[in-house]
Amino acid sequence: MNSIIQRLIDKFQNEDTWLALGEGLLKIIAILIVAKILIKVGSIAIDNVFKIRTRSPLKTSERREETLSKLLDNVLTYVVYFISFMMILSVLTIDVKALIAGAGVVGLAVGFGAQSLVKDVISGFFIIFEDQFSVGDHVRIGQFEGTVQTIGLRTTKLKSWTGEVHILPNGSIIQVTNFSLNNSLAIIDISVACKEDIERTEKVIRDLLEKLPDQYGELIKAPELLGVQTLGPSEVVLRIVAETLPMKHAGVSRKIKSDIKQCLDEHGIEILYSKSSGSVNEPSV
Repeated sequence: MNSIIQRLIDKFQNEDTWLALGEGLLKIIAILIVAKILIKVGSIAIDNVFKIRTRSPLKTSERREETLSKLLDNVLTYVVYFISFMMILSVLTIDVKALIAGAGVVGLAVGFGAQSLVKDVISGFFIIFEDQFSVGDHVRIGQFEGTVQTIGLRTTKLKSWTGEVHILPNGSIIQVTNFSLNNSLAIIDISVACKEDIERTEKVIRDLLEKLPDQYGELIKAPELLGVQTLGPSEVVLRIVAETLPMKHAGVSRKIKSDIKQCLDEHGIEILYSKSSGSVNEPSV
């Protein structure tokens, strides 16, 4: 025991030992600094590449660009840190080859026991690769509906309009309804009294609808009055459809109702208020 302690004391009193320790410490610090620089430079390069793509005439969806940019940043960080960790182990004279071989065997064993995790990662990759939905899209996944906050390789986060955040494993995502890919359609039913002149009422409404695109930027074009939708014992229901930007139909529908109400009141046209009147297929948001 005394001989072992004496050898340790002699070793630490040796100048070469301290030089080796200092050299190893400097190498580790240099590796960490280079790793930080590579991550920083790589992130800037990724951002610049996607900025160039957004100015290209062949650019893809901005939401997809943002999702891919974040994913590539994460992948770059993991790869650089993994390589740095291996290099640090090599500096510490640890056999990296044997460690990687052992990790491969352990990883194979863990893979059989973590099939759900592998399924989540593979599903996340195909969600991003196929551009099924992107950050900022309004989607419905199963019983959950909301705006996509983040898409990771393992989970997807949805924020509902009431503020709840739903975290869904990608492997559990079977069917997705994406409301943000195409324009939305606002459908508005207006009930007027049967005694009113329908032709005059339609002309008043059409004149108003022609002016609305200048007021509301969410409208793709002027709303269209389709005509009489249903006839009741005391009312005539007129239907209006308006094409809007994705997920803007609910707000536009409310604005159009308000404008029509004010316009018909100014022209002395009576609106009937019944349980059956109002907007059709309009979400409660």
